[in-house]
Amino acid sequence: MEFFVLIVSIALMVIGAFGIIFLKKPLDKVIMFSILDAGFVLAIVMFKYLDVAMFAALIGPLSTVVFILAIVKINEIRKNKIASGDINGN
Repeated sequence: MEFFVLIVSIALMVIGAFGIIFLKKPLDKVIMFSILDAGFVLAIVMFKYLDVAMFAALIGPLSTVVFILAIVKINEIRKNKIASGDINGN
């Protein structure tokens, strides 16, 4: 049973990592990061580092919120550059 759960956690981490690398949309990348984080926390629990798992479970949603705020800010900057006619960033 533990081996199966460990395989599932590794699969979640690999799927999340490849999703972050190959997907284009920023919100899809955030979703894939959440999948990777779920697999990571599951792997930590399987190796019985429960204090580290608790910390990772608390920090995971905070980092997701920071990523979403960064995406919103980047989109805002891009819209302002397009509106001002500064497409090349000069």
